[in-house]
Amino acid sequence: MNFAAQFLYSKVLKNRTPREYSSEDEDYDPFWQSDDSKVKKQDIRTPHDIHHCKDRPIRNGNIGQRPLSINPERLKDFGEEDYLNGDVKTWEMKIVSRSEELLGDALDPVSHSKSKTYNKLIRFEDISAAAFKIQCGVQKTPCMYSRLSKQYGMDIYLKKEFLQYTGSVKERGVLYLLSSLPQDQQRNGVIVASDSNFCMAVAYHASELHIPVFVIMSTSTSLARVKMCRDYGAMVISYGTTAKDSQMHARRLAQENGYLYLEEEDSAIYLAGLGTLGLEIYEQVPKLDAVIFPAGGHCGLLAGSAAALKHLNPHISVIGVESESFPILQQSLRTGQPVKDQACSNHQFYGDVSGPCFGTNSFQLTGKLVDKVVTVREEDILIAILRLLEYERATIDAEGAIGLAALVAGKLPELKSKRVAIAVCSGNLELPLMRQCIDRALTLDNRMCKFSLLLSDCPGDITKLLEMLAREDVRVLDIKQEHMFVTSDLFTNEVTCIGETRDKIHTVQLRNALLDRYPEMKWTER
Repeated sequence: MNFAAQFLYSKVLKNRTPREYSSEDEDYDPFWQSDDSKVKKQDIRTPHDIHHCKDRPIRNGNIGQRPLSINPERLKDFGEEDYLNGDVKTWEMKIVSRSEELLGDALDPVSHSKSKTYNKLIRFEDISAAAFKIQCGVQKTPCMYSRLSKQYGMDIYLKKEFLQYTGSVKERGVLYLLSSLPQDQQRNGVIVASDSNFCMAVAYHASELHIPVFVIMSTSTSLARVKMCRDYGAMVISYGTTAKDSQMHARRLAQENGYLYLEEEDSAIYLAGLGTLGLEIYEQVPKLDAVIFPAGGHCGLLAGSAAALKHLNPHISVIGVESESFPILQQSLRTGQPVKDQACSNHQFYGDVSGPCFGTNSFQLTGKLVDKVVTVREEDILIAILRLLEYERATIDAEGAIGLAALVAGKLPELKSKRVAIAVCSGNLELPLMRQCIDRALTLDNRMCKFSLLLSDCPGDITKLLEMLAREDVRVLDIKQEHMFVTSDLFTNEVTCIGETRDKIHTVQLRNALLDRYPEMKWTER
């Protein structure tokens, strides 16, 4: 029976004309089909694009053989420009306008037969191509239901991008950017000047792709960051006392040696790589109502992911969150243009959230596709870090916790009883800073208290105080006795105590009990 079927099918193939072959076989792609126009196979993937990942799991680590630059057939979609930026030769990849329809307008319903224009620099097909190309170089991180859902009255799903090899979502855009460079530039090498997550991602993936990579860091950079960057495989050079000095030195080295100077920008390729996060969230969490992203500084993740999500389902709300100390995006949307003179700080706590202002492309995408932008206080971010540590056992920095901070602050009441995904996009919190953040967060959450009182110098008075704290189930973290600088009676000591309580109610009970027994007790308010 099978032999007869094969025989009949072979006769049909012999009778077909070459035109029928080309129109049906070559244009057909079972993976990517568009109702408007079909994207050809060679536009999506090549053997080099998939990093030889057939028959092996998707993982970080060795990507395999060094991939070639983007497929020559696909180069017709891109234009390469050389321009002098401070006498430095810089490459920028731009998508040239084509006759195909672009992404649809987020404000209008998406029709399956026709797409509207989002932005001339990024298409949904480019985000899909980026997802296929980088699938063997980055982790497909889980998007899991969180135990915080009951506490905040909604179904919360956390997209755990901090599980990437370098602990940051920036790997997505960096890997797609590096793998799309011309081969001669890959041989010459790249150079970066910062200690950000972008820099760490460049150091790691350039080494994995066998691209020479040099990192210029200021002398004020933490030793842990310098060691980590070297472990990724980069040549690290300490130069200058400020980030500006390091950048000037990197540009000079790029000019003299032919390196490509890389800095985080909002080029189409980088945005398409970051936009793959939106594709994964949509695939992993069905029936989504809203997705929350960080929005401060470089908002490429917000812009690229919004483009993917709004194309797949325009009814999904895309929300950006930034710090009250650096409301760059809100100010830009209010004025109608990117803020250029905003005083951006490289604060150790905020990291990339307080980085340099974004470019025009990201601003245009966020203005059209993002439904809401809210700001949160530093206190809210600290409590969000504490919640993620306690409930998810995850050590997250400010950039990764800022999305949850919007729920902690109660800035999104309209999401009650909704299904919400939060991009936890970074987990590079250094150990000394983590200690400070946890201690401050416990105080803000009314779980640490400090008080002082006067006790006589009689034996047993401090023992009675400690016995009382034990009856109240208070854990004593620190106790200090002072008698030299006390201005009261000669035989009086001032005792200062720091204790840990369960919650706010327990703290109030302890305060009332202490006031009943020691009326002159001084309570230190947070």
